[in-house]
Order: sequence, then structure tokens, then C-alpha cells
Amino acid sequence: MKTLKDFFENGKILGEVKMVSGEILEKYQRAGDIAAEVREEMKRIVHEDMMIIDVCEKAEDLIRKSGGKPAFPCNVSINEIAAHYSSPPSDRRRIPKDSVVKIDVGVQIDGYIADTATTVCFNPEYQSLVLAAEEALGRAVEIIRPELSTSQFGSEIQKLVKNRGFKPVSNLTGHQVGRYLIHAGKSLPNVSHFSTEKIHSGEVYAIEPFVTLSDAAGRVESGSEAYILRFNRHKSLKSADSKDLLKYVVKNFRTLPFSERWLRAYMHKSWYKQAFSELLSAKCIMSYPVFIEASGKTVAQAEHTVLVDEREAVVLT
Repeated sequence: MKTLKDFFENGKILGEVKMVSGEILEKYQRAGDIAAEVREEMKRIVHEDMMIIDVCEKAEDLIRKSGGKPAFPCNVSINEIAAHYSSPPSDRRRIPKDSVVKIDVGVQIDGYIADTATTVCFNPEYQSLVLAAEEALGRAVEIIRPELSTSQFGSEIQKLVKNRGFKPVSNLTGHQVGRYLIHAGKSLPNVSHFSTEKIHSGEVYAIEPFVTLSDAAGRVESGSEAYILRFNRHKSLKSADSKDLLKYVVKNFRTLPFSERWLRAYMHKSWYKQAFSELLSAKCIMSYPVFIEASGKTVAQAEHTVLVDEREAVVLT
């Protein structure tokens, strides 16, 4: 596999479907380095009975101390929860005994994003499930290249997962990444499907196989909880406080997801709850529901962010 030095020649890269300067390469590279370091550190320190909010805030603090910014709130999704659980303020939940814990972190440097995830398994019964997700990720990195169709990509991942005795989650996909955009354009399904879309040189993707048990439904449904937020639209607001809070959100997070925990500068103010409620009801901000495997079966995840060159991909994370 190529190194980043081999991938980028003459100080330029093909990125976001156009040529960009070597300065952009450095930002992607730095974001990827930080994301990988934080992912590995969280694998070492997470343990059963640990407060989930401590996992989230430790990962986010490590990102900031390393010189990056979180591209989204740290996800800590346990067992049948496949994605999008991040602690709300004052969360009292803990990592259960014998659980399967997916830790998903994102780093942005000036809007250039690296997204990576790992699964920490405290139950030997599910170790092969975790291994299948990791092998699927490895296979995905091997095959992704320019002109590969997303349908062929999905077929290859599904074949590997089924051969290991498991099932890919059909409605969770990898995704193209753009500046200040976690999901930008194309998706990379982990199952066979019909599509004429192809991978192109210069594109950046977060590849993330989600794997569950063979007798599971193999799809996720939206749960009732939603703790990850994102700016959605500008709208005329009645309250000056709501306008002030929205201005803070747009200035600090732009189009990237954020946590209500990150609004602590405002949370102590007497008007905060009403202003926050108005932003939600006016749909100025939207929330991402927690995703739960439809049959309640355990899910494992593995993820890297890659840059695609003229022949193959380079792993950033």
C-alpha cells in the first residue's frame, strides 16, 4: 500500500474532486493522525462500568489537546445500539458488563475531516463478530479504487461478512467526506445493491462496515433518543436569546454535528432552556436519532478514512 508521500506528488493532491494544495494534504494528514491516536488511546482506557460521558469527553478532550477539533461528538454505541449514541449533559449511564462497545471519533482541521471507529469487546462470545468487522474493513481498503462501482464494493463486503458467518447491516453505509461535511455525496453500502455510481480519484471516504449476527434483521431503526445535533437552517426567531444561541452554533460548528454538552457556556443562563427549545421547534437545529438493530442483536463496527488516488487508496487513520 502506498504511503502518503507516494500518494501526493509535487505538493498537490486530488481532493474534493479537484486539485488542492499541499496545505490541504497536511490538514487531512494531521486530522487522520490525531483520530488514529485517539482511537487507540480509547481502546486502552475504556473499561466496564466506566461512565459513558467520561468516554465521550475524554476522547473529545484528547482531540482538542492534540491540536484538532471534534468533527462530531464521540459516539459510544453499545450492543444492539449501532450508532449515534453520545452522552447528553449529566448522562449517568455506564458501560455494562460483557458488552460490545463501538467508539466512533472524528477530527477536523479547518474543516478537513478524518473519521474512524473501533469496537471494544468485553464478551468473548462476540470476539469473532468484531474480527469480521475488522476483516471487512481490511477488504474494503484493499479493493477501493477509481472506477470501482459502489455496487461491486458492497457485494465484496457482503460476501466476506457472510463467509465469516455473519450479516452486514444493510442500511448503514460508509460515506464520502467533504469540507465541514461528514456525509458528502456518495454512500458506500456494505451489501449488494444496484447502482451506477463509481469511485473517482481524489475522493475522500469514510469506510465503515457494520456487522451483526446471522439471525439478526440486519438493518437499523431509529430509536426515541437523539443527542447529536446539527445546524439545519436559518429562520426568523422571536427571542434575541435564541438568535444569540444560534449564532454561537453556526460560528463554532458550522454544518458539523455537535453535542449539547458543548453549549456549556450558555447552559447556566436562565434563558438557555427556552432558547434551545425554540431552535429545535423552529428546526434551526436538527437531531440525529440513535440507531438500533431492528431485532435487538449486537452490532460491531470498524472504520477508516481513506483518500483515493489514481490506482488505490491511502488510509489516513
